Amino acid sequence: MTEEALLALVESADAGDVAQRRQLFASLYDELHRVAQRELRRNAHATLSPTTLLHETFLNICERETAPAVDRARFMVYASRAMRGLILNYLRDRQAQKRGGQFEITSLTTELPVAKQEDFDSVKMNEALEELTRVDPWLGECVDLRFFCGFSVAEIARMRSVSERTVQRDWEKARILLHQYLDGQPID
Repeated sequence: MTEEALLALVESADAGDVAQRRQLFASLYDELHRVAQRELRRNAHATLSPTTLLHETFLNICERETAPAVDRARFMVYASRAMRGLILNYLRDRQAQKRGGQFEITSLTTELPVAKQEDFDSVKMNEALEELTRVDPWLGECVDLRFFCGFSVAEIARMRSVSERTVQRDWEKARILLHQYLDGQPID
């Protein structure tokens, strides 16, 4: 699909056309599936499959009246944030189950097991990213595109119509600020 056709699809999906949202998801399915796999690799305690996460994200986004998707990059950021939100809810529910809450497994994984990353704290990372986005929305979007969506510096530069060096500087600044927040210092 050409970028122009994709942009037209994003615009009509943003206007609230549910059929166009479905078409947009279908057009970006492989890319969104890759994002779901990346999200779940970072969240080793989430036993969802990428396909289940992607389909839950689709249902979550389709339930909303509008999805702020001005272009492909913003739609990918929006979808990755929706996925992170679903994973965090899943992990919170799982913690509640450990404390006697009710939990129901709704799917079986069909994916190969991935090496666990015990030291990655999704909740803390989400808080840091929200704070970064509050301070500088572009840096938050840069992190979403690079870290969570897995786009290269060159791809982000093309999406944003800026130089690769600009994206690289923003990425480095965002990383420094996130590390600062994760170490207990305020982002300013």
